[in-house]
Amino acid sequence: MKYKYQLIFISVVFILFTSCSKKDYDLKIVDTILNDKSNYFYIDFAEYKNIDADLPIGIFDSGTGGLTVFDAIVNYDQHNNSTNEFSFFGDSTRDFSKEHFIYLADQANMPYGNYESVNKTKLLKEHILKDVQFLLDKKYYKTAEDLDYQKDKSRIKALVIACNTATAFGIRDIENFIKEAGIDIKVIGVIGAGVKAALETINEDDDAAIAILATAGTVASNGYPNEIKRQLKMKNLKNNIAIYQQAGIGLAGAIDGVIDYIDNNASSPRLEYKGPSDKNDKLKIDVNLLERYNFDWTENKMLYNGNINSPQGIQINSVENYISYYVTSLMEQLIISEEKTKLKSIILGCTHYPFYTEIFKSKIDWLRNYKENENFIYKDFMEDEITFIDPAVYTAKELYNYLNANKLFTNSSLDKSEFYISVPNISNKNVDIDKSGNFTYDYKYGRDADIIQQYVKRVPFSRMNIPEETISRLSETIPYTFELISNFNMNNNKTSFLKDEEKIVTE
Repeated sequence: MKYKYQLIFISVVFILFTSCSKKDYDLKIVDTILNDKSNYFYIDFAEYKNIDADLPIGIFDSGTGGLTVFDAIVNYDQHNNSTNEFSFFGDSTRDFSKEHFIYLADQANMPYGNYESVNKTKLLKEHILKDVQFLLDKKYYKTAEDLDYQKDKSRIKALVIACNTATAFGIRDIENFIKEAGIDIKVIGVIGAGVKAALETINEDDDAAIAILATAGTVASNGYPNEIKRQLKMKNLKNNIAIYQQAGIGLAGAIDGVIDYIDNNASSPRLEYKGPSDKNDKLKIDVNLLERYNFDWTENKMLYNGNINSPQGIQINSVENYISYYVTSLMEQLIISEEKTKLKSIILGCTHYPFYTEIFKSKIDWLRNYKENENFIYKDFMEDEITFIDPAVYTAKELYNYLNANKLFTNSSLDKSEFYISVPNISNKNVDIDKSGNFTYDYKYGRDADIIQQYVKRVPFSRMNIPEETISRLSETIPYTFELISNFNMNNNKTSFLKDEEKIVTE
C-alpha cells in the first residue's frame, strides 16, 4: 500500500510538471512551420543564423489600421541622424529614412477583436502566427487568382506588432515561437508603449482615471489594465489609478469597410448587420440615451424603420456615429462608477482609431458641455484637459533604440518599403465567401484552429483589394505613407493608386 501511494504521488508530480512545462502556444501551426517541409508554411530558419542589418523591418496588423503605427515610425524624428543622439526637435530628417519596411494587413480575417467573444481565441492565435510566418518567409502571391506563389520577398530583421489585440493575445506566443525557431528577432508590441505614454500624463502624487478604447478582444484580455499595474509597480508609484475599458465592437471593422458593420450603399436596416442596435441586447443602443449619443441621422448614417421621432431597428452606418456611441458608452461607465477620480487620458487602444483622433476629441468636448435640465451630465467626471494617447510614437521610439543598440541601422531607403494584404483564397474550395468576395461572418468565426490550410493569399496592396473609402482616408490622414504605398503599387501593378490618375503605364 505504501508503494502504491508513492506511485500515485510520483504520477501526480509528473503530470503537474509536464503540464506546467507545456508550450504556451500549443498550436499545430508552430510544428508545421518548424518541421513540415512539404507544407506551404514551412520555413528553413537556417537562413536566419545571422541577422543582416540590410534586411527590412516587418510590421503587421489585422487591417489597414496598423498603418497609423507605420506612419508614426517612418515620420519619427527625435534624433540627430549623424550622431544618433536624442534631440527633442530632431534634425528635420526622418530617423528611419535609410530603412525599409514590409507591412502586412490581414484584412480577410479582421477584425481580430471579435474572436475571443465567440470562443475562437486559438484560431486568432493561429492567424497571428501565420502573419509572423509571412513576414519571416519569402513567399507571396502576385494576385488572388494566381495558383503559383513567388519566392523573392525579403526576410526581416525586427518585428513590430501594430495591433493591440494581436499584442494582447499573441506576443508571448510569438516570442516563444521565435525562441523555438532558434532565431534572434526582436518583437515589439504597442500596449506597453501606450501605457507608458498615459502614465507620463499623470504626476507622481496625483490620482486619475485612464480609459482604454479598444476592440472587444483587447478589452477581454485585460492587456492594458495588467500593463498599467505592472508599470506602476515597476516604478513604485502609489497613485490611485481608476481604469475604464470600452470595447468598440464594430468600429475597427467599420473603419476598414467590413460589410458586417457598415454599408455605404444601404438605406434601410440590414440582416447581416452585427453592430450596436436597439434590438441587440449585447450591443444595446439605449433609446433613452439617443440625445446623449448625438448621432448624425443624415444621409443614411443611421439606418432605421419608422420615422426619426420614433425609430425602430436602429443600426449605425458611419464611423463617426460608431465613435459617438462608444465615447458616450464610456462616459456612462464613469457616471455609474463609485470612483471619484476624473478622466485624465484616453488610450486609443486599436491602431485603427488614431485615424479619427479629432473626431474622438470633438465627441468628448461635446459631452463635456452637454446639459440636461441646465445641469452638466459628464463635465464633473472629466479633467479640464484630456490627453488622447496614440501608442505608435512610443513604439517608434522603442524600435529606434533597439536598432541603435544592436547596430542594425542600414543605408537603404523608405521608397523600397512593401505593402501586402490578405484576401480570401478562392483556390481553396473550403472557403465560404459572400457576394462582395469577403469571408462570410459565419465562416470567418466558425472555423477551428489546427486545420492547417491556406485560408488566404497575401498579395500586394492594389486598388482591387483596398476599398475606395479606405484609399481616400489614407491619402488624407497619412499622406507620406500613402505616397510610399502608391509607389509600391505602381511598381507592382503598373496602375496608379489614385482614382483620378488611374492610367496604364507602358514599359
